[in-house]
Amino acid sequence: VLQNLSQTPVLRELLKETKMLGTTVKIESPELSMLCCFSFKQEPQLIKLDQPGPLTLAMHQFLTEMQETKKGVVTPKELFAQVCKKAIRFKGYQQQDSHELLRYLLDGMRTEE
Repeated sequence: VLQNLSQTPVLRELLKETKMLGTTVKIESPELSMLCCFSFKQEPQLIKLDQPGPLTLAMHQFLTEMQETKKGVVTPKELFAQVCKKAIRFKGYQQQDSHELLRYLLDGMRTEE
C-alpha cells in the first residue's frame, strides 16, 4: 500500500504543499471527455490548508524518504506509530489487511485537515 501511495504524484505534491502553513491548493478534476461523449470542465476547487497533523507529517516524511534514491532501506516506524494512535487495532504487529491500513491511513489524514 505504501509503495503504491509513494507512486501517486498528486498525493506527493499535496503533502509537500501541506507543510507550508496557510497554503491554498488548487485541485482540478481531470476532464471526462475521454470517458464519454460529453465534454465539460469542472471548476477547480480551492482549499486552504491548516497546519498538518502528526499523521500527515509522518506520511509526508515517509514518502519523501522513499523518493530519495540514495537511501537504502526505508522503514515506516513513525508513520506506523501515528497510524496506531488513530487505529489501536494495528498495535501488536498482528496481521491486518492492506485495505484496512489504506482506509485508516487516508481517513486519519482527512480528519487532520
